[in-house]
Amino acid sequence: MGSVQSGELPPDALLNPYQQNGAYTDCFYVDLPGVVSQAAYVEAFYTTPVFKVERLILAAFALKPSTDLQAKMLAQAQTEHYAAWSVEGRTPNQLLLCDFLGRTRSWLMTVVDDRSASPVTRLYFGSAFVPAVDRASGRASYGIAFHALQGFHRVYSRVLLKSAMSRLLSLQHG
Repeated sequence: MGSVQSGELPPDALLNPYQQNGAYTDCFYVDLPGVVSQAAYVEAFYTTPVFKVERLILAAFALKPSTDLQAKMLAQAQTEHYAAWSVEGRTPNQLLLCDFLGRTRSWLMTVVDDRSASPVTRLYFGSAFVPAVDRASGRASYGIAFHALQGFHRVYSRVLLKSAMSRLLSLQHG
């Protein structure tokens, strides 16, 4: 437990249609002891110090500010908008967000395994990047920025998930 892994999307993942349509998708996960609710995970993810840096960048450059209270409201299904995203899909254990440009998706999912005396919750985080379609040629392309930042994105995704895990563990023991 505690190590962020890269893996396949679960069969019921809300991100699957993007993968099936040829978009870039990724999936990272980590296992935590105990039962973690989807709402607790979403709130923890979007209120970590690491994510707060992204929130500052979005506020400054995209004019899309956000607060911890808004993250809590998103987690509790009291809003459909958060910073640069809007809710595209939601189930009791999943959240799929679409950015305001319609090019990226962020996905969070919890799966509780309580078959043993010590339950474990798997936290998933994934993304989808939808290529832009050139109107003249009809060709789909991700662009130079996507390729240049793909390695950073993978590392950053792991850091975000690890940060959410740490926050949840501190809340469990705090």
